[in-house]
Amino acid sequence: MEKNIKEIAYDFGADVCGIGSIDRFENAPEGFSPLDLFEHCKSVIAVGIALPEGLYEVAPRLLYGHFNEEICKVLDHLTLKLAKEMEKKYHCLAIPVPCDAPNEYWDAKQMTAKGLISMKHTAVFCGLGSIGKSSLLINPEYGNRLTIGAVLTDLKLKPDVMQPDLCIPGCRRCIDNCPVKAIQDGSVNQKLCRQNAYGKTARGFDTVDCNRCRTVCPMRFGRATDR
Repeated sequence: MEKNIKEIAYDFGADVCGIGSIDRFENAPEGFSPLDLFEHCKSVIAVGIALPEGLYEVAPRLLYGHFNEEICKVLDHLTLKLAKEMEKKYHCLAIPVPCDAPNEYWDAKQMTAKGLISMKHTAVFCGLGSIGKSSLLINPEYGNRLTIGAVLTDLKLKPDVMQPDLCIPGCRRCIDNCPVKAIQDGSVNQKLCRQNAYGKTARGFDTVDCNRCRTVCPMRFGRATDR
């Protein structure tokens, strides 16, 4: 069953797919566990789609920003189709979870947002990577270029083995290259980051003005590189 679910996800366009058991989420913050969304959840399927490497080699303002937003739409469509196919094939319940918005939590003073569940931690619990010093997910094949979505289910599935720490020991590139010093003590000050990273054109299009923590990471492509 696990193999078949992954094959369906890949057929629908996923670059990665992993499975985690609900017990791995037992220390999730109150209100942000899969069980808070679906009390009968027994397993979580995480799927990811990676941005092209080329988008890390150009200015991020319009190109990276545009396709980073578009990939969320593609991923939400994928998890919706996967959930429907699972219910049809296995007569289970399957709940797709938005990879980004909509969500409820917003601390206006600190400009801190939280998704319905933490997708990067979901990816970790489903064996897709580890969290780097930048607080970004690092995958062994796709580096930090993945966007993650999830499907919750009442099927009891065999979980995948979790990944070791993929962040290079002693590396501080993300910390030292952040122009506003937003990366502190293994977390990111979202207020500092948001005010520097996001903007709009004169016409009102959203922009990404900084993604340095991603592009300077030697593991950004899933393999150590100085390019």
